[in-house]
Amino acid sequence: MNFLKTALFALIVLFCAKSHAQMPDSNLARRVYTTHAVAEHEAPEIDGFITEKAWDAVEWTSDYIENQPDENTPPSEQTKFKVIYDKKYIYFAFRCYDQDPQGIVKRMSRRDGFEGDFVEINIDSYNDKRTGFSFTASVSGVKGDEFISDNGNNWDSSWNPIWYLKTNIDAEGWTAEIKIPFSQLKFGNTPEQVWGLQSTRRYFRAEERSVWQRVPQDAPGWVSEFGELRGLINLESQKQLEIQPFLVSQYETYPEEKGNPFRDGNDAKLNGGLDAKIGITNDLNLDLTINPDFGQVEADPAAIALDGFQIFFEERRPFFVENKNIFNFRFADGSDNLFYSRRIGRNAQGYPSTNGWVKMPQNTTILGAAKFSGKTKSGWSLGLLESVTNREYAEISEPGGRRSEIVEPLTNYSVGRIQKDFNNRNSYIGAMLTTTHRNLSDGELDFLRKAAYSGGIDFKHNWKNRKYYFAGNMVASHVVGSKESITRTQRSLTHLFQRADAGHVEVDEDRTSLTGTGGRFEIGKSSDGHWRYTGILMWRSPELELNDVGFLRQADEVRQFAVLTHQTLKPFGSFRKIFTRFEQFSSYDFDGNFNRLQYTLSANFNFKNNWNSYAQMVYKPRIYTNTILQGGPRFRYSAENFQSINFNSDYRKKFNYYAGIYYSQGKDDSFSYLEYDWGFNYQPIDALTVSFSPNYSINKSKTQYVDQLDSGANTRYVMGHLEQHTLSASVRLNYNINPNLTIQYYGQPFISRGRYKNFGYVVQPTASDFNDRVLEYKPSQMVYDQVNNQYNVYETDGSPNKDYSFSNPDFSVVQFRSNLVLRWEYIPGSEIFLVWSQGINGLANTRDNLWRGLDTQILGQQPENIFLIKATYRFLL
Repeated sequence: MNFLKTALFALIVLFCAKSHAQMPDSNLARRVYTTHAVAEHEAPEIDGFITEKAWDAVEWTSDYIENQPDENTPPSEQTKFKVIYDKKYIYFAFRCYDQDPQGIVKRMSRRDGFEGDFVEINIDSYNDKRTGFSFTASVSGVKGDEFISDNGNNWDSSWNPIWYLKTNIDAEGWTAEIKIPFSQLKFGNTPEQVWGLQSTRRYFRAEERSVWQRVPQDAPGWVSEFGELRGLINLESQKQLEIQPFLVSQYETYPEEKGNPFRDGNDAKLNGGLDAKIGITNDLNLDLTINPDFGQVEADPAAIALDGFQIFFEERRPFFVENKNIFNFRFADGSDNLFYSRRIGRNAQGYPSTNGWVKMPQNTTILGAAKFSGKTKSGWSLGLLESVTNREYAEISEPGGRRSEIVEPLTNYSVGRIQKDFNNRNSYIGAMLTTTHRNLSDGELDFLRKAAYSGGIDFKHNWKNRKYYFAGNMVASHVVGSKESITRTQRSLTHLFQRADAGHVEVDEDRTSLTGTGGRFEIGKSSDGHWRYTGILMWRSPELELNDVGFLRQADEVRQFAVLTHQTLKPFGSFRKIFTRFEQFSSYDFDGNFNRLQYTLSANFNFKNNWNSYAQMVYKPRIYTNTILQGGPRFRYSAENFQSINFNSDYRKKFNYYAGIYYSQGKDDSFSYLEYDWGFNYQPIDALTVSFSPNYSINKSKTQYVDQLDSGANTRYVMGHLEQHTLSASVRLNYNINPNLTIQYYGQPFISRGRYKNFGYVVQPTASDFNDRVLEYKPSQMVYDQVNNQYNVYETDGSPNKDYSFSNPDFSVVQFRSNLVLRWEYIPGSEIFLVWSQGINGLANTRDNLWRGLDTQILGQQPENIFLIKATYRFLL
């Protein structure tokens, strides 16, 4: 019945969208702008006024066309620009007409905030039709810069080049002058350059985007559709050399622990390091960092994982974030990747065996790292990353004195990436190789693997004007180490070779290596018209292991996907655009078990009043899992129905808000999930933005895994009825004193409380009836031991001896994270940071409600504070 409702909803949405859509034009003519060189002494002054004589060397180009919402129609206001260059810089001048200059929206934000009216210039200096450099100039003078990859599917705002901007408002609208050093761009050495070129204007009041080169709504991408910039003659090679030393002073306060010599209430340290960027050629760079510091990086969001799997956190450290697209190798599904840079500098993996006081290192020290990366004019993309992290020791204070014990070995990480465009830039093929080597002595940290290697190849072929595509990748891994480390790998949650019902894997305690494979093949239609479709097949073999320098959540899986999407190409009725997606996927393991079947229908509605709404329905008629019992047999969940709906108001308004509700229900009331997500953004003045985003969820499960215990010759997989309540809220404040001086605050209180009852053990893990899968203990079979906070189990009624016991699994985890950062870019590329970070980790009383738990743990405890001053100076030579 639920699936019939889903299908009916799909037909209604698709019919509605189809009946109001129009077919676009094809084979568009490429626009061409021809620039001219000027002498260095005639270069314009960047002041926002387009009055210098140098601008007379070229003509204006105009005739922008609307791209959003009503593609291929005249825009509300026209825009024009000019381009000139000298030996070291390229210059852009923009005239943005506006009949009501008083209505121009001058909102400010931090860099890459993209608020208010702006113009944007995109440069494909490789002319590879896949990558580009984006420079955004807001009318308020705030810069935005991004590296574009994957033909516009990825925009990396972590790229922060040095460039110059000034704007001005006058009676005709507003103007902007931009100056970009050639050293910040990458291009070949041909006598006459031809670059891809695009410009976009955002007319904020109507939320309208107009472009210089028309890009239809059903185009196969963004960069591939650019116009051309010509007239770049005999550009001189700009061998970039940037050196950025930094100095950090840090003071930390925390609650004093009596008797603990390592927790006396405060610490202070002074640190320094060096970042450098060297242009080996005009299109290849070498980035170096010595003793990098990441003190101003925003804290990770709070999270708790009851399934035991590792949590994927985004990379935020500047050295690793910049140009990360070159080293990206997603090979299967979700976050699976050959390279996960957060492995470098990770927390120490060992812990000393002692009953004394212990001081653990916060993370492993990165002694140095280097990146060689870039793309040549002939279509070669190259990347090489090398990093070394130091041996780390825990300091131990015992009655007999102090000692240290190693908790992380000296480790070398290497990543190599290569990719080649061909077939007139319509196809590419690439490869990647990673290595991890740990300097381990005999008997030292035997649970760690000594070495790990992974590699892969990837490709993509587009044909029929990029209408259709075929893409794929294949990866392999090989890990070596002691018998203990490889046994530990086999038993880890990623692999679970010890599963009793698995006929294709088993634990071999004599093995000293593992070799596995994975991959993905995808074929589909990516452009031309309303409909697009994709078919995907992916796999991860049981032995695949990537978690030394990559990310792999789960091995032993084969998945199949089929996706059909529909989009409207023109506004109609109350809608600017409707996007609808239907997806089906199934999952198997390498033993041939059919584990999962799922159908998803979703629709995104963009209204003409700039409100948005998103609805989704998911039906899961078949759910088996190999992991929930953490080494036990395959377990069956009841069929599930999931629905969600959310909306957001017009985000152009000074006060805008959003809300969403997500609900999931298992058959036989075996589990349920309900989440409320809401929040608002408020900008009372152009320079100040405040946002508040609370979230509340209730998770109920009658089959929550608790523990596994020996009971004579049997293993008992204990489960319980869980009721989990989670409450969090993110608070952000951004204040812009001017475009180069900002104050930013981020804070997040978090509490998750779970209470268990009605414990039992698994008896028929794949039974069709939910009530047959778990046998609940009788009240007479369980006794709670309050002294040891554990449950004692007496399976035989009246027996004086317990069969086994397990710890009380109730929890109430409280966290608080906040960062207050003052950032001043006193000259382009050189900055001063003043940072105050605060953190609290606590365990509240599980009998308290959420508000009481937050009060006692956050307001009732002394937090840990870090005060930091960091200064950098960027030499551009």
